[in-house]
Amino acid sequence: MDLIPSFSVDHTAIVPGIFTSRVDYTGDNAVTTYDIRLTRPNREPAVDVAAMHSLEHIIATFLRNDPDWKDEVIYWGPMGCLTGFYLILKGNRSSGEIYDLIKKAFESVQNVQSVPGTSPKNCGNYLMHNLGMAKWYAARFAEYLAENAGNAEIFEYPKSERLITDDGQQFYDS
Repeated sequence: MDLIPSFSVDHTAIVPGIFTSRVDYTGDNAVTTYDIRLTRPNREPAVDVAAMHSLEHIIATFLRNDPDWKDEVIYWGPMGCLTGFYLILKGNRSSGEIYDLIKKAFESVQNVQSVPGTSPKNCGNYLMHNLGMAKWYAARFAEYLAENAGNAEIFEYPKSERLITDDGQQFYDS
């Protein structure tokens, strides 16, 4: 079985940032999956589960209401490892081209007074939210993005070396 591309990313070297995970095409139409990484995997603690859930609700609502981007958004959701989010957009833009959108989305969390969609009818785990911690993580990430805007490292995945044996088997070092 082939190793999926996201497992070829060197998770020991990745830093918080905005990365293009994959681009898929159907005819001339592209769909791009972005890795919005809030913490350093395996070096920093995972994002608090309740805060992650709140950030999912708040930023999904922000993205789907942004007048310039709402028609491009396909999906916003957390990574299973709780170190970031996936954003899927129509089209094929570089990570740098969505920098302003992501920074603005995380900055917007500070203005939220309550987490949207947190009733039992709207949410599968409506009691598991933490707005205060969500604001802390969002402010931390927005500040980090501002401080590192000129750093290419926050836009480019560190890749693992792919080892290929003489008979064609592929192995990864991560």
